[in-house]
Amino acid sequence: MFRVTAKEEIFFQLFVETADSICLAAELLLDLMENYTEITCKIRKIEELEHQCDQHVHKIFEQLNRSFITPIDREDIHLLAKELDNIADAIESTAHRFQMLNVKTVQADAKQMARLTVDCTKEVRKVMADLKNMKRSCNLREQIIEVNRIENVGDDIFRKAISSLFAAEKDPIEVIKWKEIYEYLENTLDACEDVANIAEGVIMKNA
Repeated sequence: MFRVTAKEEIFFQLFVETADSICLAAELLLDLMENYTEITCKIRKIEELEHQCDQHVHKIFEQLNRSFITPIDREDIHLLAKELDNIADAIESTAHRFQMLNVKTVQADAKQMARLTVDCTKEVRKVMADLKNMKRSCNLREQIIEVNRIENVGDDIFRKAISSLFAAEKDPIEVIKWKEIYEYLENTLDACEDVANIAEGVIMKNA
């Protein structure tokens, strides 16, 4: 029977805290893109949240090194922490591109992908919150499926955006800029799906 002791629960608490910071960063990225002002200030706030994620992940690794018994496989704890960190890194990297590449206006497809990122990170947060109750949760598998669905929608928008970019944009510099931004947005959704897939594997191992 899968049971989590109070001592082991720290891993799940840290997963949720990391996901909380990621959700806030995703919301700030969307705000940056939908309200394209005070860019430097908004990017700095996203940086701060990414640093928070780094600190949470560091705590997870420290706890992992100190723990003789873990609630799920040590490798899975490491992978979940690493992939959560990858989501935060991808969000921060996306935000920096707007300043680095001197973007003047934000394309509609990019905003749509940012909205999907907000939705996807919220679902990831739900998955992290329910993971400790994987034996009893009625919603966990549906949440994982929803992450996969959102990522698939993001793939469709990404392909459409890149196709439109090369078909309609005459300035090669703008093509380079936006191709890079769209790739970072796609990487963010991919990282969310990676977390969901690892969580699905954990559920199967503990079924």
